[in-house]
Amino acid sequence: MKALDSSLLHESFEVGIAVKGFDGLLEFLGGAIIFFMKPSQMNDLVRKICEHLLARAPHSAVALHVFNASQNMTDSSTKFAALYLLSHGLVKALLVICLWMNKLWAYPLTIAVFGAFAIYQVFRFTHTHSWALLVLTVFDVLIILLTWNEYRHQREKRQNSVPSEALV
Repeated sequence: MKALDSSLLHESFEVGIAVKGFDGLLEFLGGAIIFFMKPSQMNDLVRKICEHLLARAPHSAVALHVFNASQNMTDSSTKFAALYLLSHGLVKALLVICLWMNKLWAYPLTIAVFGAFAIYQVFRFTHTHSWALLVLTVFDVLIILLTWNEYRHQREKRQNSVPSEALV
């Protein structure tokens, strides 16, 4: 049963970091696109997307919130959003690559970085009361727990492995 639990946790870890890596790439690409857009272009794009969404679901809280937020975009807020997405996405993607390469140092670093992201998200939740942000934070905490479990497993596996020189 322990092997099955370990296998399920390992597979959950791999799926979770794959999702985080894909999310990091999307954030990076989104940040790159936003970086080169003017606020008026951003407003037009968001308006077109939200009009389509609101036509199908006129009381969508998410679409209304995004639409209203986009109307207040300035050049500095657009650049901040772009730089935030670029850096956040790049950090996540690089950490996931290091985890896939099984770099032992990347496990505690990932835990610390995702922990900092989660703390910031909780702070933002106290201001925005966004349930989506809360769901993302729960997902991050789950990834942190899976990463910790995988780190312990990988560290133990490396400590128990016999060096090839000892076999000669």
